[in-house]
Amino acid sequence: MTLVGASATGPDLLRLVAVPVFAWVAVRDIKTRRVSSGVWIPLAVLGLCTLVWEGRLAWAAGGYAWRYEFLIPTAVSLGFVVPIAYLFWWFGGFGGADAKALLVLALLFPTFPQYTIGSWTLPLTTTPIGTFSFTILTNAVVVGLAIPLVIAVRNAAAGRITSVMVIGWPVSWEAIPETHGRLLETPEGRSRGGLDLDALRMYLRWRGLSLADVRENPDQYRDPATLPAEPNPPTDGAVTAVVRGDGGAALEANESNANTSNEHDDPWGTEAFLADIEGTAYGTTPAELREGLEVLVQKDTVWISPGAPFLVPVFVGLAVALIYGDLLIGAVL
Repeated sequence: MTLVGASATGPDLLRLVAVPVFAWVAVRDIKTRRVSSGVWIPLAVLGLCTLVWEGRLAWAAGGYAWRYEFLIPTAVSLGFVVPIAYLFWWFGGFGGADAKALLVLALLFPTFPQYTIGSWTLPLTTTPIGTFSFTILTNAVVVGLAIPLVIAVRNAAAGRITSVMVIGWPVSWEAIPETHGRLLETPEGRSRGGLDLDALRMYLRWRGLSLADVRENPDQYRDPATLPAEPNPPTDGAVTAVVRGDGGAALEANESNANTSNEHDDPWGTEAFLADIEGTAYGTTPAELREGLEVLVQKDTVWISPGAPFLVPVFVGLAVALIYGDLLIGAVL
């Protein structure tokens, strides 16, 4: 908020503390797709403190600053951006961390800040509504929509012209255990929706196996008789989880009962896995897991979609908003 005669208020300066935190969570979202809920609590407290502080400054400054520079933007931020974040999370459009990030931004940046650096005053543009969190949200959406275009250009430049070139790219099977996203292939061909790689990691950890183990002896591991007598904790599928790998020891006890035929009632033991664990493994069905395993034991290179780590567009949207302002308004005007 810009009060008369002020280039940057105390609350606006304090809000800059959040910028490196959002940069950190964006990097973590890329690497692990996991952000602890504990990150958002201090930022929410900071947002409440700066909101109260700014409200007092606006009240002291008088009617216009209170009504038009603080009250209306804050009402839009809390009454519009917060419900949008909740609804998108409710309907599955956002992950939990994405929704929490937007809720925190609604508290932290309800009004447009102003920072003077030499002869420059940032952001360079404002909006008629003056709600900064809404500008961050629209910037994030614009950046998010640009990601498929970047992926398509990258694939086209490499000569990879395919039906899924807008949402994914090929990777070696060796990279799959450390890769986030969704498999874009089934035994029948390319697909826009396949096995969630977090669910794959859960399955392999439950069996105490590596993907290399499975590729080396696929006929053996298709037989549900080779499932471990005491399954391992599947974890949540995060690449950083600590894994107990004792699949070989468990298999020695069951190997004599293994069926050498390729016909099984529950190939790969996918139904047994999903019935044994808590939860649904990100909505994965036995058929999806089974088809994904068949692809991964046959192909050396597979197409995956990295998904959309939305915290990355959120951080970029925040950085652009602080420097430039609203991308959408700038494009229209």
